[in-house]
Amino acid sequence: MLSTAFTKTFGVRHPIVQGGMQWVGRAELVAAVANAGALGLLTALTQPTPEHLAKEIARTRELTDQPFGVNLTILPAITPPPYEEYRQVIIESGIKIVETAGSNPAPHLPDFHAAGVKVLHKCTSVRHAIKAQDSGVDGISIDGFECAGHPGEDDIPGLVLIAAAAEQITIPMVASGGFADGRGLVAALALGADGINMGTRFMCTAESPIHQNIKEAIVAAKETDTELIFRPLRNTARVASNTVSREVVEILDRGGKFEDVRELVAGARGRTVFENGDPEAGIWTAGTVQGIIHDIPTAGELVERIVAEAEALIAERLAGLSAPVSARS
Repeated sequence: MLSTAFTKTFGVRHPIVQGGMQWVGRAELVAAVANAGALGLLTALTQPTPEHLAKEIARTRELTDQPFGVNLTILPAITPPPYEEYRQVIIESGIKIVETAGSNPAPHLPDFHAAGVKVLHKCTSVRHAIKAQDSGVDGISIDGFECAGHPGEDDIPGLVLIAAAAEQITIPMVASGGFADGRGLVAALALGADGINMGTRFMCTAESPIHQNIKEAIVAAKETDTELIFRPLRNTARVASNTVSREVVEILDRGGKFEDVRELVAGARGRTVFENGDPEAGIWTAGTVQGIIHDIPTAGELVERIVAEAEALIAERLAGLSAPVSARS
């Protein structure tokens, strides 16, 4: 078993996180990940109200007695969700781990910490990771340019970003973006991280609550089959390449505004993709890691395989590269 600062601080057996994903982080997947010894995260804003989140937490507890957490993504909006109410439900439900993302988590930390909740904050740059660490979060999830969703605007891939963050971060840190197997876990550990966070890879598991057609589309896709939308708007998002995402890129590259693509990128259309299985029905997130995803295992099989691969790489292949001092001299 791989024991790291992350597993010790957050109380899970394996240094693997199933990150928060809109429409995907639901009870069945989260419980399966938790039962496998990794950290599963419900996505708070997938639930339409705080009351629905409380019910989803209760439903997850019926499926697992292992630790799990909740993702709370905090984004600016004209009419923002009732974040304080979601936060209160998380606390009152007895959740002890929260993944925050988006805006500065500092306003939420006093209440979370007073309730004994540990906060893992996801960010896309070293400067934001340092700021979150200084604000008092308990862990960092550093998200490289390869990731699905919002990679930030610095375009720094994980190979550099993880190592750069490890030079500055002293609290537990997991690496996000581009991870799918034991090779990635070992690479993240070598770069200075304490574990990995996976989104697209967990989308493509038996318990993932998305249509089988979409899982099969991920398996069939190459690492080049994503699009970066909203680049001209400085709000870049990596999504699956399809007719809709390519049209969005074309419109904005011609000088279009958000209003010109609003209908194309509507969240309701993305949800329809996951529910009905038509990969061309709207925008849906996927990372470049889809190029190394080749099957649809159960979450338990996936976690067990990643850990076994990582342990074998460390004990066998990497150990075999180190010759005795006398042989090198």
